[in-house]
Amino acid sequence: MSRYNAPFEIHVHGDVPLRADVTYAQLQDALKPLWAYAGAKSLADGAESSYEEEPGIKFDATEHVLRMCWTVPGEEDFRQSLDEMCMSLNELAERGAAIEVTFYDAEFDEEEESPEAESRDDFVMMFVGPTPAAIMQVQRDLLVEDVVNLMERHFDGAELGGVVAEIDKLFSQRFDELVNSLEIGKPPRGTGGAGHGGGRRPRHLH
Repeated sequence: MSRYNAPFEIHVHGDVPLRADVTYAQLQDALKPLWAYAGAKSLADGAESSYEEEPGIKFDATEHVLRMCWTVPGEEDFRQSLDEMCMSLNELAERGAAIEVTFYDAEFDEEEESPEAESRDDFVMMFVGPTPAAIMQVQRDLLVEDVVNLMERHFDGAELGGVVAEIDKLFSQRFDELVNSLEIGKPPRGTGGAGHGGGRRPRHLH
């Protein structure tokens, strides 16, 4: 599909560790929402970025990692493609990973716009992982990194243990609430039904 006049340039960036048994065919199927959105007929056809200097979408078969540094022209409906891709990648991921998505307003010209005009640039952080715990672990680690980097301007890193502990408490509470919500929908023991497990609790790194 042609998107020469698309209102956004959308950049997808991130590395996703994959299970060792994941094949190229499985990855191509999981990434179909992206390459199909770009109007391609296959992953190989759609893996190139709009910008030559960007590596695009690469499958590192040696390291079992999906590497993405890929730009495509698009609209707001690209968000649905992202959701579909993340759902598929959850089943292939070895560990949790973050995917950064930036929407650049292609129609905004800072030099020509009035001073009060604002661009529609947007930034979205997506998360994938084999379990809810793996996803929460990545979210927790990124938050700790951001908070520590911010607070180290004013405090020594050794003073921030209490702050990290409070962040861990928040994520433990969220994880417990998730597990409890899944337990509610689990069939009673002995009925032969298979419930959804909550996975491992996220690690607390101090």
